This record gives sequence, C-alpha cells and structure tokens, in this order.
Amino acid sequence: MPTQTPLSLAQSPRLLDRLRTEIRTRHYSISTESSYVDWAKRFIYFHNKRHPQDMGAVEVGAFLSYLATERNVSAATQNQAKSALLFLYGAVLGVELPWLKEVVSARAQRKLPVVLTQAEVRALLLESSGPAGLVTSLLYGTGLRLMEGLRLRVKDIEFERRELVVRDGKGGKDRVTVLPENLMLPLRDQLAQAKKLHDADLRDGVPGVSLPDALAVKYPRAGSSWGWQWVFPSSTLSTDPRSGVVRRHHLYEQSVQRAVSGAAKRAGIVKPCTPHTLRHSFATHLLQSGYDIRTVQELLGHSDVSTTMIYTHVMNRGGRGVRSPLDSI
Repeated sequence: MPTQTPLSLAQSPRLLDRLRTEIRTRHYSISTESSYVDWAKRFIYFHNKRHPQDMGAVEVGAFLSYLATERNVSAATQNQAKSALLFLYGAVLGVELPWLKEVVSARAQRKLPVVLTQAEVRALLLESSGPAGLVTSLLYGTGLRLMEGLRLRVKDIEFERRELVVRDGKGGKDRVTVLPENLMLPLRDQLAQAKKLHDADLRDGVPGVSLPDALAVKYPRAGSSWGWQWVFPSSTLSTDPRSGVVRRHHLYEQSVQRAVSGAAKRAGIVKPCTPHTLRHSFATHLLQSGYDIRTVQELLGHSDVSTTMIYTHVMNRGGRGVRSPLDSI
C-alpha cells in the first residue's frame, strides 16, 4: 500500500498543471477545464490534502457518495464530478479505477422543462435591449444554447439562405438552424457595430480573436479577418486564460444571464427564467405549431430523438382535456 503523504504546495500546482495540459491536448473547452480542475481540488481537500496518487477507488467512491448523501447534489452534478476524477486518474496519473459499485448515486429526476407561453416570451423580449437583448431574441428564435449564440462568428450567418451555422456545438457537432426574418435587420445593425470595434482593434494592433484547435497555426492571419470575428464582441479587452494574450472576447455569458433574469422580473414572469428556458420554449412552440419532432430534433442538435421527446408533453392534453367535477356543480 502506498505511503500516505500530505499534498504539499509544491505538488499541487504540478498536478493541476498536468491536468490542464491533458485537457488542452484533447481540445476540451475552457469551461470543462475549469470544472475538472475545480473537482480535483475539492476531492483533494475533502481527503485532507492527500495526493491523489496515494488514493484510489475507495477514496473516490467516498467523495462521490458524500456528494449524494450529504450535499444532496443532482445526478448530473455527481456524474460531472465522477467524470472529472476518472479523467484525473486515467489521463494524468495513468491509473484505471475499478468500477465504483459502492458509490451512492444521486437520484436522477426527470422533470419537465420550464416553458414560457408566447405571451410571456413577448413580454420578456419587450423588456430586453442592447446586445444582450438581441442574444435573448436569438436564443428563442433559433433554439441555440447560450454559448452557441455567444460563440457565433460573422461567417456563420447566412442572410440569403436565412440560416445560422452552429460550429462545434455540444458533442463537437455542427448543425444548421433557422434565421428568423425578424432578426435579420437587428443582426445587420449588430454586425455594423462589431465591424467598428474590429476596425479600431486593427488600428490599435490588438491581436485577433481566438481560433479553434490549430487553425491559428495553419492560418496565422485568420484571427484578424472579419469573417472570424464574434457577432457579439465584448466592449472591453480581456486576457485569454490559456494563452495570456490580451484580445477581444465575445460577450460574457453572465451578462446575458443577468439580462434575462432582470427582463423576466420587469415583465412580471414568476416562472424560473434563464437563457436555456428560451431554447425549451423554441422547441415547445414549434411542436405546438405542427412541426414534426424529427425537424425539431435536427434544429436543436439532439443526437437521439428520445431527448427531444421531452417536449411532446405539449401534445398531450393532460389536465386541460378533463372537465373537473367542481365545474359540474
């Protein structure tokens, strides 16, 4: 049995740096990197700063069970933690953990998504303004996930064909979705504002936008070309967390989240309302309008139609098709 050693300050950065390197080698997103590093830290501190090399399946199982029984986390959160730790052991430490049969799993609950009525969506959009308001309209009009909308680049908007091309969506997949006619003029205006920022950045010598994978090496000038610029650029420059380069990032997701929350409050919407609620509403309203589920599946980018089936609750009349005995009195 390996000797148990405390995790020193010198060991911790090296381990986490190795974790980051393995994540970046596989081209995982910055959000995945941040999440995996955070779970590794939580796991280490849970076991009194012991080095993961000196622990194994028993300690991983204890931590995951603690999340379910003491912290009452959701099944999705527990699975995320499990994936992070399995990656840490498998990719970084070269240790394949046996199947964790003793882990107490968080209970997975199948819940219907929160969906706004069309009247509520209209009220929400009337209370939205600025670039964040346009993103809000885009999410409802196209069914994009929040980060898909924020990572939209100029070249991915097809005005003539009324299409948006989603590059490297969830699961690394590309897809095409509809471009609402009502958003064509606002998007053109947004591009005009983005072009002014881009021209100013070129004059000031600001490095181009970040590019996926090795494109920056293959096409060194692509990051400064207009087609690769963000449709929703941030108003300020920021430091790239991976390269350390100061460049223009896209609009921050927290900005849109706060904007949607504030607009919902002003509109008097009492339902929980987030940017993802608009994606749920997009799918539900399409089904209500008579579009077939395969079409909705393609627009949403779901791999399996069973994922899209959650929205078919709108096709069932449920309680609305039943006459209450109270109404007969």
